[in-house]
Amino acid sequence: MFESVLLKLRDEEIRTVLFILISGTAVLISFLWGKDLPADPAWIAIILCGVPIIIEAVIGLVTRFDIRADVLVSIALVASVLIGETFAAAEIAVIMQIGSYLEERTVAKARAGIEKLINLTPPVARIVQNGEEKIISADTVQVGDVLRVLPGETIVSDGVILSGCTSIDQSVMTGESLPVDKQPDDEVFSGTVNQFGSFDMRATKVGKDSSLARMIRLIESADAGKAQIVRTADRWATWIVAAALTVAVLTYLVTGDILRSVTVLVVFCPCAMVLATPTAIMAGIGNATKFGILIREGDALERLSMVQYMVFDKTGTLTYGKPEVTKVHSISPDISGDELLSLAASAEIRSEHPLGKSIVRRYTEQHGTAPPQPGTFVMLPGRGVAAECGAVMVLVGNPELFAEHDVFLPPELVSAAEACVRNGSTIMYVAANSRPAGFIALADQMREDAPSVVNAVRAMGVCPVLLTGDNQAAAARIAAAAGISDVHAECLPSGKLEMIDRYQEDGIRAAMIGDGVNDAPALKRAFAGVAMGGIGSDIAVDAADVVLVRDDLRYIPHLFDLAKKVMQTIRINLALALLLNFAAIVLAVTGIIGPILGALIHNVGSVLVIINSALLLGWERTER
Repeated sequence: MFESVLLKLRDEEIRTVLFILISGTAVLISFLWGKDLPADPAWIAIILCGVPIIIEAVIGLVTRFDIRADVLVSIALVASVLIGETFAAAEIAVIMQIGSYLEERTVAKARAGIEKLINLTPPVARIVQNGEEKIISADTVQVGDVLRVLPGETIVSDGVILSGCTSIDQSVMTGESLPVDKQPDDEVFSGTVNQFGSFDMRATKVGKDSSLARMIRLIESADAGKAQIVRTADRWATWIVAAALTVAVLTYLVTGDILRSVTVLVVFCPCAMVLATPTAIMAGIGNATKFGILIREGDALERLSMVQYMVFDKTGTLTYGKPEVTKVHSISPDISGDELLSLAASAEIRSEHPLGKSIVRRYTEQHGTAPPQPGTFVMLPGRGVAAECGAVMVLVGNPELFAEHDVFLPPELVSAAEACVRNGSTIMYVAANSRPAGFIALADQMREDAPSVVNAVRAMGVCPVLLTGDNQAAAARIAAAAGISDVHAECLPSGKLEMIDRYQEDGIRAAMIGDGVNDAPALKRAFAGVAMGGIGSDIAVDAADVVLVRDDLRYIPHLFDLAKKVMQTIRINLALALLLNFAAIVLAVTGIIGPILGALIHNVGSVLVIINSALLLGWERTER
């Protein structure tokens, strides 16, 4: 029993609450019966709540010359004790600890939405070696290990399914409300939960490289202390401490009343002003996590509130990043469009090329089953594929493949294909038994919400820009559909970086949103960088200030409005803190209030600031 109590006392939060309760009870007893007792219970509060404040202030002052609110509070505590106002000192100590605890609770609540990820990694894993299954520690899993995951179990590492079909709950990582069906060759991610069937997988990213570990690193980097406006508030706090000491000395020299000087020290403490910014920023970070937005540092919110240009990458950002069949064109009277797709899908079913997989996927969606397996299959790198599908020898690929097989492409076929190319499509020509049969056009499809997001960004006074490494035709097609007029195509990573540099040289604050490795330099250099997908490119995620975990553009307007709301809250907090401090100082100098009432008024300001910041946790954007 005793050991259990000691263990609980080691928990800082439990210890703080216990000390506040004991101290509060002691202050109440001191107020009611203190004069009748042999020793004033107020000393209990001074020791439990006051001494830690004094120690922290002395450490900060000696080791870092850190003049903060704790310095003023410590001076006020010591001064109150020296003039015999032990009850006032005790109440100051208790109220200050309550204010500090409320701040910690606000910060903890703001971070709770993402900190739960830390506990998602299971302690053990099932490894399959030589056909036998063994239980091993999760932290000993290596890349290449074959793992078995049973229904209801959490996946230990990122990997690729080798055998078995199942559904995975990916809501923790992507925010998807429904389980996602998985089959062999599909990727799975650490921290997600296997819903139904068992499967074997090969580990591809383990330990600190896994998706879950990357999310945890983002949590650790979510530090409100990096914001420029926080440093400004700290500088103000230092000057206010100096001013407080000056006013306290002058008050004593003019009035000769040490009680008024002590009260000045109590009410002059800039706690509410120092709390104004970090609590608002951390509450803003907490709000963002509910929408699948991970903000790496509070400074990003400040910068996002001042953005003038929003630079969008195309592939994987405005689009899904996966080619889809947009047109099936047959020129053979003996082969219909559906038959042409069937021949191409059968020829491509063993191909690993993304375009081939897209053709197979289109066939499967239309017919509800996989295309027939070819009799023979040859992959021709850089050209296409050749396969025997039933009694038909099929070629699927580019013009070079057809030239090498002496298959002539008619001008009318090439002309129809070029029209699709001008609209941003990629062409896969199809031949049957050495005769041209037609082509299949494929193109990356724009995200459904892209136009509305671009319009919302423009409505906020931010100019949208498209910056992509894709060709001009593909860029123009997506830009026109999304409603973006400022387009820069065929940009290499260095070109994207140069464009961001150009904006900065012109004094334009430009944010960048992208998803790939080629976007990383621009994301890093931009006034604010936003990465698509916490399970996307490692380099892009590491380079960005903000990560959209759900790969969902719809939350961009919320992010911009949230940034502005946070800055508005900070300004309100600072104004409220300064107003209350000034009013309390006047009352203290004139002798209207004493140390006890002064401590109460001072900490009411801190609590109001914290409550105002906490309102951000439940804030939602109103559609315009």
